[in-house]
Amino acid sequence: MKPSILERNVASAGYLTVERLRLRLADGAVVSRELERHGDAAVVLPYDCDRRCALVAHLFRAPVLAASGQTISEEACAGMIETEDAAAAARREAYEELGVELTALEFIGRLWSSPGVSTERQSLFLAPHRLSDRTAQGGGARGEHEGITVVERPLAALAAAADRAEIADAKLFSLVQTLRLRRPELFAPAPDSRADSSGAVVDASRARVR
Repeated sequence: MKPSILERNVASAGYLTVERLRLRLADGAVVSRELERHGDAAVVLPYDCDRRCALVAHLFRAPVLAASGQTISEEACAGMIETEDAAAAARREAYEELGVELTALEFIGRLWSSPGVSTERQSLFLAPHRLSDRTAQGGGARGEHEGITVVERPLAALAAAADRAEIADAKLFSLVQTLRLRRPELFAPAPDSRADSSGAVVDASRARVR
């Protein structure tokens, strides 16, 4: 017997829609479950091959504050897919959040973000870029109060943070490790840049840390 939905009710509707389901499981048991819907997301990690660094977002997240007390979350750039496809959404979010214009995107996979409770699937991309592609300030879409700080991180520092279990964002962790497997040569320190004590890149010729 395959699991089946017997009844579906909307418990709450807003930015998040919460549904209560009555299900019959494979063993015949009838149970209740709750799920939330808010759409699907696109995620992208722009990386500079020449300078061996990547752009990440530092921002406030209310759930992170509520759960841990931390006021800043370091994450891969991400946003909801609206009327466009996942690749177009990734490019739009990269420009809004990080101020970088992306052309080539490498699709990594489409993953469930939290399948025990959410219907959201995240389309993950890696995207090479050059310093000249950073044509805007970033920081997030106007009026959304995202308060994003754009940070360049050396790929070597991101790899070290992953090894020390210091990357808390699953999106960023997945993309860093995937890039590490596919392009290991990029994770040696870049000869023309130096890192401050936090691991953020300060380029010797043109500082872009904000």
